[in-house]
Amino acid sequence: MNPAEDGAKRAVRATLVKVLTHRRTDRGMRLEPFASRCVRAGEVHELVATDHAETATGARIDRVAFLGFAEIGAAGVLDRGDELWIGDRRIGVLLGFDGCHLPNHYNVLVRADPGPPRSGGELGLAPEEPLVFRQGRPPR
Repeated sequence: MNPAEDGAKRAVRATLVKVLTHRRTDRGMRLEPFASRCVRAGEVHELVATDHAETATGARIDRVAFLGFAEIGAAGVLDRGDELWIGDRRIGVLLGFDGCHLPNHYNVLVRADPGPPRSGGELGLAPEEPLVFRQGRPPR
C-alpha cells in the first residue's frame, strides 16, 4: 500500500457471529504478501489478536489469542493499519492476513492494544456484538 495513493474509504462494519476463547504460543501463521484485502457482504472471517509487529511477507505469527468470527455487513477494503473497534473498545490495529483456511475464510491478524493479546472470552465478547474496522495508518 502506497500512502501517496491511498485515499479515504468507508468503515467496514461487521457482526460477531461466534466468540473464541483459546490462545496459542506456537500457531505458525504466515503473513500473506498483501497489505489490503477486499471483503464482501456476508463473508465470515476469523479475527485473531497477536503481539507480533512484523509485517514482512511470510513473517511467522505464533503468539495469538482468538477473538471470534465476524460477518461482514457491506463490501469494503481492509488495510494494514486499520483500527479494529468492538463496541466502544479499540482492540488493536490490523497487522495483516493469514490465508491458511482459504477459500473458507481469512485469519485477520490484529496487533493487540497494549500488552498481551486477549481472547474473545477474556474480553467478554458476545455474539451479535457490532464491530468496525476504521481507516488507520499503515505501520512503518
